[in-house]
Amino acid sequence: MTSLEPVAHASPPQSTPPPDPGAAGEPGPSMGRLVGVDLARAFAVFGMFAVHVGPFEAARGDIGGWIRSLSEGRASALFATLAGFSLMLIAGRFEPKTGLAGRQAKARIVIRAVILLVVGTALTMTDFGDAVILNAYAVYFLLALPLTRLRARTLAVIAAVLALVGPQVGFGLRAWLGEPIVNSINAYDPLERLCGVGVLDLLLTGFYPAITWMSFVIAGMALGRLDLAAGAVQRRLAVLGPALIVLGYGTSWLALKIFGGGIPDRVPDGMPPKDAVADLAAGSAPPPAKWGLEADPWLLLAAEPHSGSTFDVIGCLGVAITVLLCATVAMAKLPRLRRLAGPVIAVGTMSLTIYVGHILAILALPGKSATPPDANSTVLLCAFVLGAVVFAALWSRFFRRGPLEDLLNSATKPARLLR
Repeated sequence: MTSLEPVAHASPPQSTPPPDPGAAGEPGPSMGRLVGVDLARAFAVFGMFAVHVGPFEAARGDIGGWIRSLSEGRASALFATLAGFSLMLIAGRFEPKTGLAGRQAKARIVIRAVILLVVGTALTMTDFGDAVILNAYAVYFLLALPLTRLRARTLAVIAAVLALVGPQVGFGLRAWLGEPIVNSINAYDPLERLCGVGVLDLLLTGFYPAITWMSFVIAGMALGRLDLAAGAVQRRLAVLGPALIVLGYGTSWLALKIFGGGIPDRVPDGMPPKDAVADLAAGSAPPPAKWGLEADPWLLLAAEPHSGSTFDVIGCLGVAITVLLCATVAMAKLPRLRRLAGPVIAVGTMSLTIYVGHILAILALPGKSATPPDANSTVLLCAFVLGAVVFAALWSRFFRRGPLEDLLNSATKPARLLR
């Protein structure tokens, strides 16, 4: 859900140097670029709100339902992509850190992963349950460690291969293991016993399995290595993003028309019927494995939200690239808009705080569940957006980082003692 690493402090009237040492020392044009990343992250935050508190399928006649429909699956994918971008700010923006600096950067990433695992596990133990993504981020960060010194082209190739192969491999592994073996493995997993989301869920069978979602993280790492202020890079991304959207969703639609007679009753990875996808995305339904690990292979042609198919991954990557490009270009080219968007940008600088806060707020709503049926509405969505913007704007006037971001940054300071 969140990238959990503020890339630039964004007080409403101006942009100050990014708090993360990995981003320090960037040339002038990069600042607009980093503010654009924060703006993209704020959009992802609002998309997350739409999925969790926006109107459901039956109420999609209003603007809130339309926003929710667009956000399902894509908001979390955008977060994961931006998480990879943020990893490059720690590991070295354009040139990977080496020697002592490289070891300290990796230590910071490991510390962050451990903290996110603890916080994510604690939140998963609440009624919000399996929809929490923080513990999955911990796994993504650890898996990304060996890749932090790779160049953009190599990272892009790895992300593409994972997008093409990962969903099929994951499908095959789940079918091969079967529920009895999965349950046996989970029985010996302390994380599974503690919060219901174990290592196997984080890697293969949960809401955000690494075998699929690492495509977003690694693609974000590749974007982090690029100079997004360069016209040539912008032109390539302007073609790539929409092309991936068309390729992912368009090819899936065509394939299902030819082979499946339209959208099937069930979607990939053993997920529930299509009318329950909204509940799944919002966290009120069990993860895919709980429906059984057997499914027809041709269902991998679908591109439904959170389906984890290759077409879903490709389409979501296209959306993430397009949103990031539009945000960065707008912030670099339109200084007046950047000033006006300051309060919104501030939301993106403290996504961990906003993420944890929104879960606690949801749990405080009547029914104390991830998706209170009587509360979900466009009005509630607007209240969450307005509350986040006001809080972030006020906080950023007095503090450089969000409250949880500041604690996270302080917790990683011992990495400087590494020699």
